[in-house]
Amino acid sequence: MSLASHLIELRKRLARIAIAVVLGTVAGWFLSDFLLTAIRIPVEAAASEQNRLAALNYDSVTGAFDLKVQIAFTIGIVISSPIWLYQVWAFFFPGLTRKEKKYSLGFFLTAVPLFLAGCAMGTFIFPHIVQVLTSFVPSQDSSLLKATDYYTFVLKLTVAVGIAFVLPVFIVLLNFIGILSAKGIIGGWRIALITIVIFSALTTPSADVVSMFVLAVPMVVLYAAAAGVAVLRDRSVERALVRQLAS
Repeated sequence: MSLASHLIELRKRLARIAIAVVLGTVAGWFLSDFLLTAIRIPVEAAASEQNRLAALNYDSVTGAFDLKVQIAFTIGIVISSPIWLYQVWAFFFPGLTRKEKKYSLGFFLTAVPLFLAGCAMGTFIFPHIVQVLTSFVPSQDSSLLKATDYYTFVLKLTVAVGIAFVLPVFIVLLNFIGILSAKGIIGGWRIALITIVIFSALTTPSADVVSMFVLAVPMVVLYAAAAGVAVLRDRSVERALVRQLAS
């Protein structure tokens, strides 16, 4: 394809992505109240358990509308993700080699479910984090949380946990393209374990260790699985080289 043809193809893909996101955002507008009610529950629970005033606060005339638009756009991105992920894939796919197509397809088919699982884990632990952090407020004071900041906090936490679940896939991908060996992955298990524990402790600053282990254990299992896949792949490459030298 010529450069002009590539640009036309890119414009077509971007137009489809934009339409999908807009339609998803429209649907998200009607679902935003349900999501806001769901993330407000930990704040209401903190107010009840800690016997204090705790609520979401809108500090401007347009605050409620801005938050509703923000939530609708987030839902639109999630709802339309199968479409825009496919459009990105379809644009780059023809230019990949057969080996690159196989690796990239395996990456997407593995990374997307793991990211969604990580996001689900993030939604499970964030209520505990909210309750713990609001408990540091003195008993004579109130917890009036800025609604937009609170939503951004929940969103960042959920996405951060989702990305953490995808990192083992990147490790496997680095092994498959020859940058990282299985020996290096296994040899770095101490650093990986410390990093996972620190990340879990920072993400779940709870007084109990249960929440931390709920997040840390799946990440350790995923790291071990990545190491196992790398070992099998390196052994396969070694056997192929032995056969090639023997012939």
